[in-house]
Amino acid sequence: MMEFLYFPEDKTEYIPSVIMLIIFMTAAIIATVFIRRHSAKELNKWENEEPNLRRTEEKVNESGTDKN
Repeated sequence: MMEFLYFPEDKTEYIPSVIMLIIFMTAAIIATVFIRRHSAKELNKWENEEPNLRRTEEKVNESGTDKN
């Protein structure tokens, strides 16, 4: 029967795999932090703009020029 898993006798063969794992995990963590920071900035921007948009929408509805 054929072995599907290969476990080398020489454990130094694991070194390139561990290095690649560390590189990819670091990149994934950096990407996650970047996305979370960008999302927080967008949320703050939206929270600051929302009251202005609501006031503008109310003015448009009051003037009767709503195109909907």
